[in-house]
Amino acid sequence: MRVVVTVNMVGLNAYRRDSFQQPDVALAIVLVLVAWTAVATWLYSDRGRRTTPLLVADLAVALAAVAATPWVKSEGFDATIPGFWVIGPLLAWAVHWHWRGGLVAAALVAAADLVPRTDVDQGNYGNVFLVLVGGPVVGYLCASLQRMARERDAAERAAAAAQERTRLARAVHDGVLQVLALVQRRGAAAGGEWAELGRLAGEQERSLRSLIRQQDTVSAAAGGQVDLAGALEAMATAHPLRVEVATPGGTVPVDERVASETVAAVRACLDNVLVHVGPAATAWVLVQAAPDAITVSVRDDGPGIAAGRLEEAEAQGRLGVASSIRGRIADLGGTATVATGTWGTEWELTVPLA
Repeated sequence: MRVVVTVNMVGLNAYRRDSFQQPDVALAIVLVLVAWTAVATWLYSDRGRRTTPLLVADLAVALAAVAATPWVKSEGFDATIPGFWVIGPLLAWAVHWHWRGGLVAAALVAAADLVPRTDVDQGNYGNVFLVLVGGPVVGYLCASLQRMARERDAAERAAAAAQERTRLARAVHDGVLQVLALVQRRGAAAGGEWAELGRLAGEQERSLRSLIRQQDTVSAAAGGQVDLAGALEAMATAHPLRVEVATPGGTVPVDERVASETVAAVRACLDNVLVHVGPAATAWVLVQAAPDAITVSVRDDGPGIAAGRLEEAEAQGRLGVASSIRGRIADLGGTATVATGTWGTEWELTVPLA
Protein backbone atom coordinates (compact mmCIF):
# COMPACT_ATOMS: atom_id res chain seq x y z
CA MET A 1 0.00 0.00 0.00
CA ARG A 2 2.78 2.45 0.87
CA VAL A 3 4.56 1.83 -2.43
CA VAL A 4 1.34 2.26 -4.43
CA VAL A 5 0.34 5.55 -2.77
CA THR A 6 3.94 6.82 -3.01
CA VAL A 7 4.03 6.23 -6.76
CA ASN A 8 0.63 7.91 -7.02
CA MET A 9 1.89 10.88 -4.94
CA VAL A 10 4.98 11.36 -7.12
CA GLY A 11 2.95 11.18 -10.32
CA LEU A 12 0.26 13.63 -9.21
CA ASN A 13 2.76 16.20 -7.93
CA ALA A 14 4.70 15.97 -11.19
CA TYR A 15 1.46 16.53 -13.08
CA ARG A 16 0.56 19.54 -10.85
CA ARG A 17 4.03 21.06 -10.79
CA ASP A 18 2.74 24.33 -12.27
CA SER A 19 0.58 24.90 -9.16
CA PHE A 20 3.57 25.25 -6.83
CA GLN A 21 4.75 28.71 -5.83
CA GLN A 22 7.93 27.16 -4.42
CA PRO A 23 8.67 24.18 -6.64
CA ASP A 24 12.07 23.52 -5.06
CA VAL A 25 10.52 23.15 -1.62
CA ALA A 26 7.77 20.98 -3.08
CA LEU A 27 10.38 18.74 -4.71
CA ALA A 28 12.24 18.47 -1.40
CA ILE A 29 9.03 17.47 0.41
CA VAL A 30 8.24 14.82 -2.21
CA LEU A 31 11.76 13.40 -1.93
CA VAL A 32 11.49 13.31 1.87
CA LEU A 33 8.20 11.41 1.59
CA VAL A 34 9.74 8.92 -0.85
CA ALA A 35 12.72 8.41 1.47
CA TRP A 36 10.48 8.04 4.50
CA THR A 37 8.45 5.43 2.64
CA ALA A 38 11.57 3.31 2.19
CA VAL A 39 12.67 3.83 5.81
CA ALA A 40 9.21 3.15 7.25
CA THR A 41 8.79 -0.01 5.14
CA TRP A 42 12.07 -1.32 6.53
CA LEU A 43 11.28 -0.32 10.11
CA TYR A 44 7.80 -1.85 10.10
CA SER A 45 9.15 -5.12 8.67
CA ASP A 46 10.50 -6.07 12.12
CA ARG A 47 7.89 -6.65 14.82
CA GLY A 48 10.28 -5.43 17.50
CA ARG A 49 10.57 -1.99 15.85
CA ARG A 50 6.82 -1.38 15.65
CA THR A 51 6.80 0.85 18.70
CA THR A 52 4.94 4.00 19.68
CA PRO A 53 7.80 6.37 18.69
CA LEU A 54 7.81 4.93 15.17
CA LEU A 55 4.04 5.28 14.80
CA VAL A 56 4.12 8.85 16.12
CA ALA A 57 6.99 9.79 13.80
CA ASP A 58 5.19 8.18 10.86
CA LEU A 59 2.04 10.22 11.42
CA ALA A 60 4.04 13.38 12.19
CA VAL A 61 5.72 13.19 8.76
CA ALA A 62 2.32 12.96 7.09
CA LEU A 63 0.86 15.86 9.11
CA ALA A 64 3.93 18.04 8.44
CA ALA A 65 3.63 17.44 4.68
CA VAL A 66 -0.07 18.33 4.76
CA ALA A 67 0.57 21.43 6.88
CA ALA A 68 3.33 22.65 4.51
CA THR A 69 1.00 22.60 1.49
CA PRO A 70 -0.49 26.14 1.93
CA TRP A 71 3.04 27.59 2.18
CA VAL A 72 4.31 25.76 -0.93
CA LYS A 73 1.12 26.27 -2.93
CA SER A 74 -1.31 29.17 -3.06
CA GLU A 75 -3.93 29.68 -0.37
CA GLY A 76 -6.69 28.33 -2.62
CA PHE A 77 -4.97 24.98 -3.18
CA ASP A 78 -7.14 22.02 -4.16
CA ALA A 79 -4.97 19.04 -3.19
CA THR A 80 -2.29 18.56 -0.55
CA ILE A 81 1.23 17.47 -1.45
CA PRO A 82 1.02 13.99 0.14
CA GLY A 83 -2.55 13.36 -1.02
CA PHE A 84 -3.43 9.70 -0.52
CA TRP A 85 0.07 9.06 0.86
CA VAL A 86 -1.35 9.74 4.34
CA ILE A 87 -3.17 6.39 4.11
CA GLY A 88 0.08 4.61 5.09
CA PRO A 89 0.46 6.13 8.56
CA LEU A 90 -3.31 6.08 9.05
CA LEU A 91 -3.53 2.33 8.44
CA ALA A 92 -0.46 1.72 10.62
CA TRP A 93 -2.26 3.36 13.54
CA ALA A 94 -5.44 1.39 12.79
CA VAL A 95 -3.56 -1.92 12.72
CA HIS A 96 -1.63 -1.19 15.90
CA TRP A 97 -4.28 0.51 18.04
CA HIS A 98 -7.39 -0.78 16.29
CA TRP A 99 -10.45 1.44 15.89
CA ARG A 100 -9.31 4.00 18.47
CA GLY A 101 -5.96 4.44 16.76
CA GLY A 102 -7.66 4.68 13.38
CA LEU A 103 -10.07 7.31 14.66
CA VAL A 104 -7.36 9.46 16.29
CA ALA A 105 -5.10 9.34 13.22
CA ALA A 106 -8.04 10.08 10.90
CA ALA A 107 -9.13 13.04 13.02
CA LEU A 108 -5.61 14.53 13.03
CA VAL A 109 -5.22 14.09 9.27
CA ALA A 110 -8.68 15.60 8.64
CA ALA A 111 -7.92 18.57 10.87
CA ALA A 112 -4.54 19.21 9.19
CA ASP A 113 -6.27 19.13 5.80
CA LEU A 114 -9.27 21.33 6.62
CA VAL A 115 -7.89 23.98 8.99
CA PRO A 116 -5.66 25.82 6.45
CA ARG A 117 -8.37 25.89 3.75
CA THR A 118 -10.34 29.06 3.10
CA ASP A 119 -13.08 27.12 1.30
CA VAL A 120 -14.19 23.51 1.72
CA ASP A 121 -15.86 22.08 -1.37
CA GLN A 122 -17.69 18.81 -1.91
CA GLY A 123 -14.50 16.99 -2.93
CA ASN A 124 -12.64 18.04 0.22
CA TYR A 125 -15.58 17.01 2.38
CA GLY A 126 -15.80 13.60 0.67
CA ASN A 127 -12.11 12.88 1.20
CA VAL A 128 -12.23 13.84 4.87
CA PHE A 129 -15.41 11.83 5.41
CA LEU A 130 -13.85 8.71 3.91
CA VAL A 131 -10.76 9.13 6.08
CA LEU A 132 -12.84 9.55 9.25
CA VAL A 133 -14.93 6.48 8.45
CA GLY A 134 -12.16 4.33 6.98
CA GLY A 135 -9.70 4.66 9.87
CA PRO A 136 -11.99 3.27 12.61
CA VAL A 137 -13.49 0.63 10.30
CA VAL A 138 -10.08 -0.72 9.29
CA GLY A 139 -9.00 -0.66 12.94
CA TYR A 140 -12.09 -2.59 14.00
CA LEU A 141 -11.56 -5.19 11.28
CA CYS A 142 -7.91 -5.58 12.27
CA ALA A 143 -8.91 -6.16 15.89
CA SER A 144 -11.44 -8.79 14.79
CA LEU A 145 -8.90 -10.54 12.57
CA GLN A 146 -6.28 -10.58 15.30
CA ARG A 147 -8.79 -11.95 17.82
CA MET A 148 -9.89 -14.67 15.39
CA ALA A 149 -6.25 -15.53 14.71
CA ARG A 150 -5.61 -15.94 18.45
CA GLU A 151 -8.72 -18.09 18.83
CA ARG A 152 -7.68 -20.18 15.81
CA ASP A 153 -4.19 -20.66 17.26
CA ALA A 154 -5.67 -21.67 20.62
CA ALA A 155 -8.04 -24.12 18.91
CA GLU A 156 -5.19 -25.62 16.90
CA ARG A 157 -3.08 -26.02 20.04
CA ALA A 158 -5.99 -27.64 21.87
CA ALA A 159 -6.64 -29.99 18.94
CA ALA A 160 -2.97 -30.94 18.78
CA ALA A 161 -2.91 -31.57 22.53
CA ALA A 162 -6.08 -33.68 22.29
CA GLN A 163 -4.58 -35.75 19.47
CA GLU A 164 -1.42 -36.30 21.49
CA ARG A 165 -3.45 -37.34 24.54
CA THR A 166 -5.44 -39.75 22.38
CA ARG A 167 -2.25 -41.22 20.96
CA LEU A 168 -0.77 -41.65 24.43
CA ALA A 169 -4.04 -43.11 25.72
CA ARG A 170 -4.00 -45.70 22.92
CA ALA A 171 -0.38 -46.53 23.69
CA VAL A 172 -1.15 -46.91 27.40
CA HIS A 173 -4.27 -48.94 26.65
CA ASP A 174 -2.43 -51.26 24.29
CA GLY A 175 0.44 -51.75 26.70
CA VAL A 176 0.22 -50.96 30.38
CA LEU A 177 -3.53 -51.35 30.89
CA GLN A 178 -3.66 -54.68 29.11
CA VAL A 179 -0.77 -56.02 31.19
CA LEU A 180 -2.43 -54.87 34.41
CA ALA A 181 -5.71 -56.46 33.35
CA LEU A 182 -3.90 -59.71 32.55
CA VAL A 183 -2.16 -59.71 35.95
CA GLN A 184 -5.50 -59.07 37.61
CA ARG A 185 -7.20 -62.01 35.89
CA ARG A 186 -4.30 -64.43 36.33
CA GLY A 187 -3.84 -63.44 39.97
CA ALA A 188 -7.51 -63.96 40.78
CA ALA A 189 -7.40 -67.38 39.10
CA ALA A 190 -4.20 -68.45 40.92
CA GLY A 191 -5.47 -67.49 44.36
CA GLY A 192 -3.38 -67.03 47.48
CA GLU A 193 -0.77 -64.27 47.39
CA TRP A 194 -1.24 -64.00 43.66
CA ALA A 195 -4.85 -62.96 44.23
CA GLU A 196 -3.65 -59.99 46.30
CA LEU A 197 -1.24 -59.06 43.52
CA GLY A 198 -4.11 -59.28 41.05
CA ARG A 199 -6.25 -57.05 43.25
CA LEU A 200 -3.51 -54.40 43.41
CA ALA A 201 -3.04 -54.59 39.63
CA GLY A 202 -6.78 -54.04 39.22
CA GLU A 203 -6.69 -50.96 41.44
CA GLN A 204 -3.78 -49.50 39.49
CA GLU A 205 -5.53 -50.21 36.21
CA ARG A 206 -8.64 -48.33 37.34
CA SER A 207 -6.55 -45.44 38.68
CA LEU A 208 -4.63 -45.14 35.42
CA ARG A 209 -7.82 -45.22 33.36
CA SER A 210 -9.30 -42.54 35.60
CA LEU A 211 -6.20 -40.34 35.18
CA ILE A 212 -6.41 -40.60 31.38
CA ARG A 213 -10.10 -39.78 31.46
CA GLN A 214 -9.56 -36.76 33.70
CA GLN A 215 -7.23 -35.26 31.11
CA ASP A 216 -9.81 -35.84 28.37
CA THR A 217 -12.52 -34.35 30.57
CA VAL A 218 -10.54 -31.09 30.85
CA SER A 219 -10.29 -30.94 27.05
CA ALA A 220 -14.00 -31.52 26.59
CA ALA A 221 -14.91 -28.93 29.24
CA ALA A 222 -12.90 -26.32 27.32
CA GLY A 223 -15.39 -26.76 24.47
CA GLY A 224 -18.41 -26.11 26.73
CA GLN A 225 -19.29 -29.83 27.16
CA VAL A 226 -18.60 -32.67 29.57
CA ASP A 227 -16.78 -35.90 28.76
CA LEU A 228 -19.30 -38.59 29.68
CA ALA A 229 -16.69 -41.35 29.53
CA GLY A 230 -14.44 -39.52 31.98
CA ALA A 231 -17.34 -38.77 34.31
CA LEU A 232 -18.35 -42.46 34.38
CA GLU A 233 -14.75 -43.49 35.01
CA ALA A 234 -14.51 -41.12 37.98
CA MET A 235 -17.85 -42.27 39.41
CA ALA A 236 -16.98 -45.95 39.01
CA THR A 237 -13.60 -45.50 40.71
CA ALA A 238 -15.28 -44.01 43.79
CA HIS A 239 -18.08 -46.62 43.97
CA PRO A 240 -17.82 -49.35 46.65
CA LEU A 241 -18.39 -52.08 44.03
CA ARG A 242 -15.70 -53.43 41.77
CA VAL A 243 -16.68 -51.77 38.51
CA GLU A 244 -15.05 -52.30 35.13
CA VAL A 245 -15.65 -49.45 32.66
CA ALA A 246 -15.11 -49.85 28.91
CA THR A 247 -15.25 -46.70 26.81
CA PRO A 248 -14.32 -45.55 23.30
CA GLY A 249 -10.71 -44.55 22.66
CA GLY A 250 -11.47 -40.81 22.73
CA THR A 251 -13.76 -38.55 24.70
CA VAL A 252 -17.57 -38.68 24.59
CA PRO A 253 -18.54 -34.98 24.78
CA VAL A 254 -22.18 -34.32 25.71
CA ASP A 255 -24.14 -31.49 27.31
CA GLU A 256 -23.66 -31.10 31.05
CA ARG A 257 -27.27 -32.09 31.84
CA VAL A 258 -27.04 -35.24 29.71
CA ALA A 259 -23.80 -36.21 31.43
CA SER A 260 -25.02 -35.56 34.98
CA GLU A 261 -28.35 -37.39 34.53
CA THR A 262 -26.76 -40.35 32.74
CA VAL A 263 -24.08 -40.71 35.42
CA ALA A 264 -26.77 -40.53 38.11
CA ALA A 265 -28.79 -43.27 36.38
CA VAL A 266 -25.72 -45.51 36.10
CA ARG A 267 -24.92 -44.88 39.76
CA ALA A 268 -28.48 -45.94 40.66
CA CYS A 269 -27.95 -49.18 38.70
CA LEU A 270 -24.72 -49.85 40.60
CA ASP A 271 -26.36 -49.01 43.92
CA ASN A 272 -29.04 -51.62 43.20
CA VAL A 273 -26.32 -54.18 42.53
CA LEU A 274 -24.65 -53.28 45.83
CA VAL A 275 -27.92 -53.64 47.77
CA HIS A 276 -29.40 -56.74 46.11
CA VAL A 277 -26.28 -58.69 45.09
CA GLY A 278 -23.75 -57.56 47.67
CA PRO A 279 -20.38 -55.81 47.89
CA ALA A 280 -18.59 -58.85 46.46
CA ALA A 281 -20.37 -58.48 43.12
CA THR A 282 -18.71 -57.19 39.98
CA ALA A 283 -20.34 -54.77 37.54
CA TRP A 284 -19.40 -53.80 34.03
CA VAL A 285 -20.19 -50.46 32.35
CA LEU A 286 -19.92 -50.23 28.57
CA VAL A 287 -20.17 -46.86 26.80
CA GLN A 288 -20.94 -46.69 23.09
CA ALA A 289 -21.07 -43.39 21.20
CA ALA A 290 -22.78 -42.75 17.88
CA PRO A 291 -23.30 -39.40 16.09
CA ASP A 292 -26.96 -39.26 17.14
CA ALA A 293 -27.06 -41.12 20.46
CA ILE A 294 -25.05 -42.59 23.31
CA THR A 295 -25.72 -46.00 24.84
CA VAL A 296 -24.53 -47.08 28.28
CA SER A 297 -24.87 -50.70 29.35
CA VAL A 298 -24.60 -51.73 33.01
CA ARG A 299 -24.30 -55.47 33.73
CA ASP A 300 -23.67 -57.43 36.93
CA ASP A 301 -22.91 -61.05 37.81
CA GLY A 302 -25.77 -61.49 40.28
CA PRO A 303 -28.60 -64.04 40.25
CA GLY A 304 -30.90 -61.79 38.26
CA ILE A 305 -34.21 -60.14 39.12
CA ALA A 306 -37.19 -62.32 39.89
CA ALA A 307 -40.05 -62.13 37.42
CA GLY A 308 -42.48 -59.34 38.30
CA ARG A 309 -40.20 -57.94 41.02
CA LEU A 310 -39.81 -54.52 39.37
CA GLU A 311 -43.56 -54.15 38.80
CA GLU A 312 -44.26 -55.19 42.37
CA ALA A 313 -41.78 -52.66 43.77
CA GLU A 314 -43.33 -49.87 41.69
CA ALA A 315 -46.83 -50.86 42.85
CA GLN A 316 -45.62 -50.67 46.46
CA GLY A 317 -44.40 -47.11 45.87
CA ARG A 318 -40.72 -48.00 45.75
CA LEU A 319 -39.70 -45.86 42.79
CA GLY A 320 -35.94 -46.42 42.82
CA VAL A 321 -35.87 -48.05 39.40
CA ALA A 322 -38.84 -46.19 37.95
CA SER A 323 -37.59 -42.75 38.97
CA SER A 324 -33.82 -42.95 39.46
CA ILE A 325 -33.14 -44.92 36.30
CA ARG A 326 -36.06 -44.95 33.86
CA GLY A 327 -37.32 -41.50 34.90
CA ARG A 328 -33.98 -39.79 34.43
CA ILE A 329 -33.38 -41.32 31.01
CA ALA A 330 -36.97 -40.60 29.92
CA ASP A 331 -36.52 -36.94 30.86
CA LEU A 332 -33.61 -36.86 28.43
CA GLY A 333 -35.82 -38.30 25.68
CA GLY A 334 -34.17 -41.71 25.91
CA THR A 335 -35.08 -45.25 26.89
CA ALA A 336 -33.98 -47.60 29.67
CA THR A 337 -34.48 -51.33 29.14
CA VAL A 338 -33.52 -54.22 31.39
CA ALA A 339 -32.66 -57.82 30.65
CA THR A 340 -32.22 -60.36 33.45
CA GLY A 341 -31.59 -64.03 34.00
CA THR A 342 -29.50 -66.47 35.97
CA TRP A 343 -26.41 -64.86 34.41
CA GLY A 344 -27.18 -61.49 36.03
CA THR A 345 -28.90 -58.24 35.10
CA GLU A 346 -28.13 -55.78 32.33
CA TRP A 347 -29.52 -52.28 31.92
CA GLU A 348 -29.24 -50.55 28.55
CA LEU A 349 -29.59 -46.75 28.70
CA THR A 350 -29.94 -44.97 25.37
CA VAL A 351 -29.97 -41.17 25.18
CA PRO A 352 -30.41 -39.24 21.90
CA LEU A 353 -27.98 -36.38 21.22
CA ALA A 354 -29.97 -34.53 18.55
